[in-house]
Amino acid sequence: MKYSFNLLADHLSKVSVFTGRLVSWLTIGMVVILSFNVISSWLFNVSAILLTESVTWMHSANFLLAAAYTLNRGEHVRVDIFYAKMTAKRKALVDLLGTLFLLLPVCAFILWSSWSFVLLSWNIGEVSAEAGGLPFLWILKGFLIVMPVLLIIEGIAQFFKNLSVLMNDQSTTGQAEKSL
Repeated sequence: MKYSFNLLADHLSKVSVFTGRLVSWLTIGMVVILSFNVISSWLFNVSAILLTESVTWMHSANFLLAAAYTLNRGEHVRVDIFYAKMTAKRKALVDLLGTLFLLLPVCAFILWSSWSFVLLSWNIGEVSAEAGGLPFLWILKGFLIVMPVLLIIEGIAQFFKNLSVLMNDQSTTGQAEKSL
C-alpha cells in the first residue's frame, strides 16, 4: 500500500514536471524578444505592441503553468523558521495539512471564481484591447483554469507522498523528476 502511494504520487508529479520543463523555455523567448524590442526601440526609435504583449503573455504563462512545478520542487513560499528544524514526519504532517486545508481549497476557489470570466472570454473570442496587440487573449485567460488544475494534481501527489512518509515509508524521493 505504501508503495502504491509513492507510485501514484510519482505518476501524478510527472504532469507538473513535464509542464514546468516545457514552460521554462518561455523564459528564453522572453529574453530574446524583450532584448530585440529594447534594441530596436533604442536604435531605430521603433517599439512594437505585439512584442511587448508577447513578453507579458509569456511571463503570465510561465508564472501560471509553472506553479505546480514549483510546488513539486519544494521551491514555493514557505515560512521556514520552524519548518526547517522539524523531523521528516512533522514536515510531512504540516505539508499534508497545508495541502488539505490551504492548497486544495484555494485552487477550488480560483477555479470557481474564474470559470465564468474565462468562459466569457472564450465565448467572445477576446483579443487584445491594444491596436496591433496579440489576438487570442482568451487562450491566456484559459490558463486561469489550467493553473489550479495543475496545482490540484500536484497537490494530490504531495498528499500521497506525505501520507507515505507518515506511514513510515521514508523512500519518497521524486521518481517523477528522475524519469523525465
